[in-house]
Amino acid sequence: MAPVLLGAFVTATVVDLASLAVGFHPGHVVAKPLLMPLLAAHAGVRGAPRLLIAALLCGWGGDVLLLSDADWAFLAGMAFFAAGHVCYLVHFRRRRPPHGTSGARGRLLAPVYAAALVTTVALLWPDLPAGLRVPVAGYSTLLTAMAYTAAARLGPVAGLGGALFMLSDTLIATGVADWPQPPRPDLWIMLTYAAAQFLLVRGTLEERPAPATAYREVRSTTP
Repeated sequence: MAPVLLGAFVTATVVDLASLAVGFHPGHVVAKPLLMPLLAAHAGVRGAPRLLIAALLCGWGGDVLLLSDADWAFLAGMAFFAAGHVCYLVHFRRRRPPHGTSGARGRLLAPVYAAALVTTVALLWPDLPAGLRVPVAGYSTLLTAMAYTAAARLGPVAGLGGALFMLSDTLIATGVADWPQPPRPDLWIMLTYAAAQFLLVRGTLEERPAPATAYREVRSTTP
């Protein structure tokens, strides 16, 4: 069942991206809301923890809301994604990678993610609508914390997912700030977003923490 659901997710993603590439808006409206439920179902069949499923379903709520151009829908969609990042953060913080691994990665990556956050917010701030400056800054902080924790705790696959999530949402923010955009910006936003969510799921499922029984077994055999 898991391969079938993954195949359905990939198919829906291709349909969504192709629709955006050719400007077929109805295809995007139909395909986009299918992405996160299919990915959540795939993750659930593979035994994903509840917080991971919750994060994906929060993403689904944000996806549906952002189909609207209304200001309230943008803020509500941001709130849904922020809730998803909280779910990811709590789950990632519970993971226990091999001793010393996350600490070394964390010390190396912390300045990089902090610099990316400060630079992005500082550059966008003057061009954002006044009412969105604080929400965007707060959301960006939460997103960066999620991406950093994914990289530090889980490793390169989830780390790449977090980085792509940052890129996707930065593209959205530059559009809100009325910066020059690449051709078909929605295509690049959805491409990086779908890849980000998939990699976060894959990184979570494949980066298994050290078994809790291992330490007890060692202790039981130690004189």
